[in-house]
Amino acid sequence: MATYTVTNKYLIDNFAVLQLLTPSEIAVGSSITVAGVDATFNGTYTVRALPQYLFIGIDTEGDLLYDYQVPIADQVLYAKTASDVERVAASGTVAYDPVCTWVTAAQVMSYLGITIANPSDDYTLLTQSVSAGNQFCYRRRQESSYIDSLTTSPGGDVTLGTLMYCAALWRSRGSIEATYATFDGMGSAPQQSLTPIVKQLLGIPRPAVA
Repeated sequence: MATYTVTNKYLIDNFAVLQLLTPSEIAVGSSITVAGVDATFNGTYTVRALPQYLFIGIDTEGDLLYDYQVPIADQVLYAKTASDVERVAASGTVAYDPVCTWVTAAQVMSYLGITIANPSDDYTLLTQSVSAGNQFCYRRRQESSYIDSLTTSPGGDVTLGTLMYCAALWRSRGSIEATYATFDGMGSAPQQSLTPIVKQLLGIPRPAVA
């Protein structure tokens, strides 16, 4: 979980805006938990926008409006039905705890073509690999500017890429550095979890185009 410090707050036209002390990894559509600000702003919300300018309200079509002469970095905006609040200094925190569930342990076992007994050490490692793989693939796509659901894979290509990465993590159990564990006197083949084909399926790294 990542927790960010709130420095300012304001509310206009039933949209609340909080400014954070530091840049965050929060994405549009993410769930955040606001605490320690006040009764109006506190709660769990879905982020609607990440404004980089002063929010000034909505137009007749319901579109968000900004004053582009007043840049304000590191803001989060969410819907909140309440009376307007002038922009003032504030304290409190915004917690962001994304949990990605694109693929399951059962899917990874099917991909590997094996059955792993539950409970067992191998199954414990499998669940750890699935959790880590989901989180890693989601984060890498987020870093490449994708906006994805945490619960539903963006597509079959991303699902397969995530499955391949989770399977590689499980297969690397007991290995040291860049090779799979082996007792073969002939040595072991190099181990690479984030292969070019996994990157291709996940669509990362995505080139930034101006």
